[in-house]
Amino acid sequence: MQSKRNLLVTSALPYANGDIHIGHLVEYIQTDIWVRFQRLRGHKVTYVCGDDAHGTPVMLRARQEKLAPEQFIARMNDAHRADFALFDIGFSHYYTTHSPENQELCGDIFTRLQSGGHIATRDVEQYFDPVEGIFLPDRFIRGTCPNCKSPDQYGDSCEVCGKHYSPTELLDPRSAVSGSKPERRNSRHFFLKLNNFRDRLLELLKSGFVDEAIANKLREWFSDDLKDWDISRDAPFFGFEIPGHKDKYFYNWLDAPVGYLAALANFSKLSPAAVQDLWQDSDLEIYHFIGKDIVYFHALFWPAMLLGTGLRTPSRLCVHGHLTVNGEKMSKSRGTFISARHFAQYLDAQHLRYYFATRLTPGAADMDLNFEDFTARVNSELVGKLANLISRCAPMLIRLLDGHTGMPVVDALPMLADIRQAQEKIAAHYESRDYAAATRHICQLADRANKFVEDQAPWTLVKSDAEAARGVLTAALDAGRMLTVYLKPILPQFAQQVEKCLNLPPQKWESVEESMESHKINPFEHLTQRVDEKRILTMIEENKNQQPTAPAPAPSAVSAPAPAPVGEPLAPTCTIEQFAAIDLRVARVISAVDVVGTDKMLQLELDAGPLGKRTVFAGIKKAVKPESLPGRLVIFCANLAPRKMKFGTSEGMVLAAGPGGSDIFLLGVDAAASPGQRVH
Repeated sequence: MQSKRNLLVTSALPYANGDIHIGHLVEYIQTDIWVRFQRLRGHKVTYVCGDDAHGTPVMLRARQEKLAPEQFIARMNDAHRADFALFDIGFSHYYTTHSPENQELCGDIFTRLQSGGHIATRDVEQYFDPVEGIFLPDRFIRGTCPNCKSPDQYGDSCEVCGKHYSPTELLDPRSAVSGSKPERRNSRHFFLKLNNFRDRLLELLKSGFVDEAIANKLREWFSDDLKDWDISRDAPFFGFEIPGHKDKYFYNWLDAPVGYLAALANFSKLSPAAVQDLWQDSDLEIYHFIGKDIVYFHALFWPAMLLGTGLRTPSRLCVHGHLTVNGEKMSKSRGTFISARHFAQYLDAQHLRYYFATRLTPGAADMDLNFEDFTARVNSELVGKLANLISRCAPMLIRLLDGHTGMPVVDALPMLADIRQAQEKIAAHYESRDYAAATRHICQLADRANKFVEDQAPWTLVKSDAEAARGVLTAALDAGRMLTVYLKPILPQFAQQVEKCLNLPPQKWESVEESMESHKINPFEHLTQRVDEKRILTMIEENKNQQPTAPAPAPSAVSAPAPAPVGEPLAPTCTIEQFAAIDLRVARVISAVDVVGTDKMLQLELDAGPLGKRTVFAGIKKAVKPESLPGRLVIFCANLAPRKMKFGTSEGMVLAAGPGGSDIFLLGVDAAASPGQRVH
């Protein structure tokens, strides 16, 4: 019997200035599969994450949206939670770095680092945008590379020759925010003395803290003394002010990893001091899942902060590569820079979980989402092998043999034994994050089970020996049950549907040792759909069309055309009280179907967040295809009196523009809005 483990698992904190996209999902799906596997084995797992909410980009984006930074990051937090929920990412707690716990922890860690002699101060020269009145981060400065003279390069490195440099070395610099020529200004900054931890960091790399290939790359930093790390930024800046130092703020890469501790504190309802004791707990295993682009922060800077504070370093960094789509970097112009929400609108989120699992290995190699391969794998493996085993046998048992299983036939026993004996090997694949090997093994077992059914032909056998046919179907369904247990970390919804179909309680890893003898199953419900290539093409094409285009030039005042007539007379004037009585809300379309017997009505099922689900009938059939609506955000009148119609009761009204017929245009909101939010 394996002893129970106590695991703290984190994924990197997504930045709070944009939507979650499929490139992000590689990490969260990888982490979630590992977490679900550990929970399925009976281990205690706390999985925390949250938004990285500070920094100049967030401040500027909030300004662009005409919102206070606090309002903007709250909106993004809601949007990120909703996106992750679409893909069944099962956080124990999703928080934010802009929290009182994080502020107190950052202040305490800084004070202890300073007391230990690990903080230095000195003046630095940096660029200042005189138009915007802000100091410019490296990535907000553009200019000519000092090495290869390529134009329009970032302030820290050249994308053409790969040279790294300081922003002040850039030729012909300009602000990427205002376009103005930046000024050089001196300012006093705080630095963490990384070299104080050189020997202990080298020992950490020898400990198995990261894969050896990553450790070898990190050792290149130790060829010379480690340079001090700048941990401060100047006002104006959205973040935490350094205690006792007006207009000086913590760099958000200091407070971001501390956010793991803050999220744990908030989840556990512990004080910042108490959560540090929990972090030190000797039986707590700490796993950080991250992308290879932020290895240096998590393998050097973050451990140095912990060592200097007297806190333990994490048990393991689990590092993954980047995502390409159809063999190329994700591209807005090619329609392959796909948001999580947009993907889930057109394709089954469980299918992406499955496909990523078939490609994920323990190393940090990049991974390609090839849509032809995606279609082939999902249709042939998930649908054709794994779902097929249940979907061909369960209906047969119900239709021909009253839905009761019996004893598996003797010929099935070696197959069933082999599936059970694969348990520990598949567990080892999951433990090492080799999900590709796990899915290959599961599919091989599914092939054997399907061949058994083909060879036994229960649809023919039932005519001559009903009980033998029952034994064949019992064995096949038991094989399908065990394979579903093995798949459960990858496909939680699929597993839940199989459990319902087979009339089983939630299966655990050890449930593989059980059997389905003499058991009544439920009426069969469809488990999953095949991937439709047309929907992939439509998704990509629409994604291209959603990309912003260059603004049209302003029309000349002399040649400006007269405004077109609105086509409808202006309604009578209403008072502000009358207008305020209308409660407009955001809703997400769950489903949309034709209303039989009408030529213009669709029945919409809406998710209105805290208001619950609403059924609304809308006369938009001639203008909108029902299959284009699920997942879309709409605006509807939430306090309209329910209206009984001959085909049902409508519980609201969606808003649209246009004269009617095929010229109807649904009103939408920014993608970051959340169902149930009121429209003001």
